[in-house]
Amino acid sequence: MYIGDTLGSGERKTELFSCEKTFLEGVQLRRWHKTAILLVVNTIIIVFSNVFSYFFIGPLVGVSALFYFSAMILQIVLYLICAAMFHLLNRVTRFFGLKEIIKIGIAAFCTSISESALLLFVCRQVSFRHIFLANFLAMVGIIFVNIFWRMFVIYGNSKRKGNLSKNSTSISLNTHQKRVLIIGAGEAGFQLMQSFDHNTSGASLDIVGFIDDDPSKISTYISWKKVLGSMEQLNLLIKEYDIEQVIFAIPSLSYDKQRKMISMAMKTGVKVTTLPHIADIALGKLSVNSLKEVDVVDLLGREEVKLDMDGIYRQLRGKTVLVTGAGGSIGSEIVRQLLQFQPAKLLLLGHGEYSIYKINSEIRKKTQGMSIEIVPIIADIKDIKRIDEIMREYSPEIVYHAAAYKHVPLMEDNSVEAVNNNIYGTFNVAKLAKQCGVKNFVMISTDKAVNPTNVMGATKRIAEMMMMSFNEVGKTKFSAVRFGNVLGSRGSVIPLFKRQIAAGGPVTITDFRMTRFFMTIPEASRLVLQSGALSNGGEIFVLDMGEPVKIKDLAAEMIHMCGRELDEISIVETGIRPGEKLYEELFLENEKNSDQVYEKIFMTNIEQFELEEIQEFLNTLPSEKEKLAKAIVEYANK
Repeated sequence: MYIGDTLGSGERKTELFSCEKTFLEGVQLRRWHKTAILLVVNTIIIVFSNVFSYFFIGPLVGVSALFYFSAMILQIVLYLICAAMFHLLNRVTRFFGLKEIIKIGIAAFCTSISESALLLFVCRQVSFRHIFLANFLAMVGIIFVNIFWRMFVIYGNSKRKGNLSKNSTSISLNTHQKRVLIIGAGEAGFQLMQSFDHNTSGASLDIVGFIDDDPSKISTYISWKKVLGSMEQLNLLIKEYDIEQVIFAIPSLSYDKQRKMISMAMKTGVKVTTLPHIADIALGKLSVNSLKEVDVVDLLGREEVKLDMDGIYRQLRGKTVLVTGAGGSIGSEIVRQLLQFQPAKLLLLGHGEYSIYKINSEIRKKTQGMSIEIVPIIADIKDIKRIDEIMREYSPEIVYHAAAYKHVPLMEDNSVEAVNNNIYGTFNVAKLAKQCGVKNFVMISTDKAVNPTNVMGATKRIAEMMMMSFNEVGKTKFSAVRFGNVLGSRGSVIPLFKRQIAAGGPVTITDFRMTRFFMTIPEASRLVLQSGALSNGGEIFVLDMGEPVKIKDLAAEMIHMCGRELDEISIVETGIRPGEKLYEELFLENEKNSDQVYEKIFMTNIEQFELEEIQEFLNTLPSEKEKLAKAIVEYANK
């Protein structure tokens, strides 16, 4: 076989596929066209039902021709009225199911009762046998036509999937359908299965069956697929059926149970995906493309906090919002979380060209059809003239300041840049925000700002002090949000551990005694938005990070979750790096406050700082790197 022959064959297949697709899908009809077709089809079925009943019952009953004609016209009018009342004329036919069958039955029953009552007043002689037979036949006919159409659509989609696979095979012999198990034989699993049946997005997947821990569901069938067993049999079923992918479809399960079950699946070594969010199920947004691949990071988080959606919505809806550091791990997630609150304009400010391009492209896709203006801005927060231009041009009302250098050892070697960016850059944005009348200013801080021993932590502590000093009653409300390490950020240990595990080890840790607070990026970002909505100005909010985690234990857990054992991949100690602490803290001694202002959000005892005093200190900073680092660490610990 020559390449030319293969391509020619592929082109012919594509042409045939295109014709078949056109035949199956037809013209893209508008809703009123489809409603008109349903009206015509239902009318024809009722006419034929009356004709059949006339020839079957007519010879047995001596009633006038006027009765039969009046009965037919009344049945048509009354059934279409009932069908409209039960929304049977504006539904999507390919999703026809038991609910629709019941509605058609009720509509036919109501029609027959109403028809009988009205005909008693119109005709002297009435045949109730004719009325009920004609309505029964019409009901059966309408149900049959709908079932036939649904099966036709499913068959057409399966043919298209087959042709998609064949066309792909003609170009790449390596393409094949992945054998898949769905965990969860409930509503979500059923809807997921239906979504594959109703569109071509499932062409790459071969659904082998379901797994469910409910004993009453085992060996039953859902959409012609069998519930093969329970989670205890997962390993066995994966080997027996050559499973390549597992889809977790129980979004209503508690977080701890989800984590346990997904962890079991991950340890089998197959690809594990899950539904993106329970809201997508309700909206019918389930497809292969909407499935989210499970990452180790997803298993290290906690139960989601329920936000005060109304409070955040009132603060953000219709506003112009500026996010600095919008291309970073936290900044980009804040941008994603902001979309649901419908700001009028979203300013994505960052210094890195590619990171802003990336988040801008992602957000533009997500906001198609939404009235949110996305503005990507390349700017350096150290450039006060450029920041002034941005503030004056766009007049943001809310600012989330996430731009900062955060890597501890790297900032030890680059203390001048750390001071310029984290202190002077923050000063520029905060000062100009206040001058331009920004309503709320929220700065992202870190637990390393508490009793700092390194340059990065010291710069963030001084930035916190500036937030407090900028705050003034009746003007911009300044606040800071302090939290620990975020799982999966570009500078965290998680991506490093994942690369080391994938490479076969060893996993390196600076000190086996080291502990850290951890939180997922989405959780941290949601709590940042909640803190901003709670702010009255002058606060440092501290996020509840849970219990500190030993880095060594985290590494061991990740190795297990990746389906490996500690005797395969070793964990080695490399020695503590400059600026690192064995443990982190969330509160200074004089800040401690045990009262939660919201779930998982604390507020420190408010301190007052003089901006002039901070500026005076900054004006006296030495230029020599070592002296500069020592000076800011000492000042931050005052």
